Amino acid sequence: MLFDMGQLPADIRYKILTATVTPRPIAWVTTRSLDGAANAAPFSFFNVLGHEPPTVVLGLLRHPNKGLKDTAQNIVETREFVAHLVSHQMAEAMNATAVDAPAGVDEMEIAGLQTLPSQMVAPPLIKGCPVAFECRSLSVQETGPRQIAVIGEIVCAHVAEQFVIDAQRGYIDTVGLDLIARMHGSGWYARPRDLFQLVRPAPIE
Repeated sequence: MLFDMGQLPADIRYKILTATVTPRPIAWVTTRSLDGAANAAPFSFFNVLGHEPPTVVLGLLRHPNKGLKDTAQNIVETREFVAHLVSHQMAEAMNATAVDAPAGVDEMEIAGLQTLPSQMVAPPLIKGCPVAFECRSLSVQETGPRQIAVIGEIVCAHVAEQFVIDAQRGYIDTVGLDLIARMHGSGWYARPRDLFQLVRPAPIE
């Protein structure tokens, strides 16, 4: 079936995209406002863009009534954020921070989370996350009346020691991280349990 995206209501476009582009990695993003208030929220419109420099992209949707959400507003104003990857063990806490709370409310307090200071940016690290990327925004692009795209440069990465196989060669125990990804519909997630491997074809001379 052909879906003409320009002719569909926004909610139907959203459902088609989130039901088909799966699994999507989750960025559990911490930011600080200009007055120092901490904020945390999960986003699944997220991925890595490249490594020279190391960059990630966040797709941030506006609140239908309140405009830019806290995460987006804070990034626009401070240019800093931390993107954490979410382990299965921390899924419930991540979900708790997805609450629609008034501006200035610390979702990490609601979820009972502890934080640690970052090394190179102001937003805090969420204690217990196996991976965290401290980032500074390179570009903020308004892609529509209700969404912006943020490209961030990773200025340093934290990986929990128990998952680092060989630091010199950058070998990480990816399966051991037990990261979750966003799936379709309301509240569905996946874990990396059913893997298969393909050997890349040799170059054609």
